[in-house]
Amino acid sequence: MRHRIADKKLNRDSKHRKALLKNLIASLFERGEITTTETKAKAVKGLVDKIIHKAQAGTVSARRVIAAFFGKRSLVNTVVDDIAPKMKDRSSGFTRMVRLGNRRGDNAPIVKMELLEKPTGKPVVEKEVKVKPVEGEEVKKVAKVTKVTKTTKVAKVTKAKGK
Repeated sequence: MRHRIADKKLNRDSKHRKALLKNLIASLFERGEITTTETKAKAVKGLVDKIIHKAQAGTVSARRVIAAFFGKRSLVNTVVDDIAPKMKDRSSGFTRMVRLGNRRGDNAPIVKMELLEKPTGKPVVEKEVKVKPVEGEEVKKVAKVTKVTKTTKVAKVTKAKGK
């Protein structure tokens, strides 16, 4: 008897199950929706609610807890800066499951799990960048920086606007 046992085993050992759930949650936060079996979606749902609820605080402590779960800074930034502010008025129920039918091979029920408010994509940060025109004068322009890497000091800049 499985009295007082909350988690589903999903026919996997603990390390494989933990990796599967992390990957499903990461895909959900990156894309806004995933297609999976109903059992896996139900296993993921509670974890997603806990992560988004923690991200709604927006504190450094909350970021560190989420980073300890994922290990990716970009994913933490997406959750805290993009997804959680859109769901400020909610305390739970951040996902929805839509039944798609049964899988052909084993007749397993398939669902599309989606966030109620989908992420917009890459977080865009506006920074001032010094641009040298042909004449030699330095002009400050506001640019949208989409990617900054640790190894390079140059950022990818898209569509600079004059100020």
